[in-house]
Amino acid sequence: MKLRDEMPEFSGVTEWVNGEVTKEELKGQPALVHYWSISCHTCKETLPQLNQWRDYYKDQGLRVVSIHMPRSEKDTQIEPVKEAIKHYELTHPVAIDNSHALVDAYENQYVPAYYLFDKDLKLRHYQAGEKGLKMLEKRLDRILGPEEAE
Repeated sequence: MKLRDEMPEFSGVTEWVNGEVTKEELKGQPALVHYWSISCHTCKETLPQLNQWRDYYKDQGLRVVSIHMPRSEKDTQIEPVKEAIKHYELTHPVAIDNSHALVDAYENQYVPAYYLFDKDLKLRHYQAGEKGLKMLEKRLDRILGPEEAE
């Protein structure tokens, strides 16, 4: 995806945990789409930061959607993914994407990866890996601030 691209639909999801969400439901609100995998150590280390953002920016309208991207056949086992979701307190909607439908729609190759969309659901920032989370946080502040600079 390129900056200013529109958010893809959430179609082809294997299973939703913590409720299903649609692109239509997100319109008018900024959204952070987060890719992770149960087999990714770095992903697990960054989940507390994600939860912190989810809770901190909730009053400013941020919606968080996580997408579990399997990196191996073992990662496609749904029960361990559900256990990890519970263990890491991911209380927001989580899509289990065993068929890589969303991975393909987003052209995503990495975990963790973060796609930040503005209220018009246009991509405003992309970040992959654990480095640059401070930059992502600055982008969150900018997009969720009182007057977004275009």
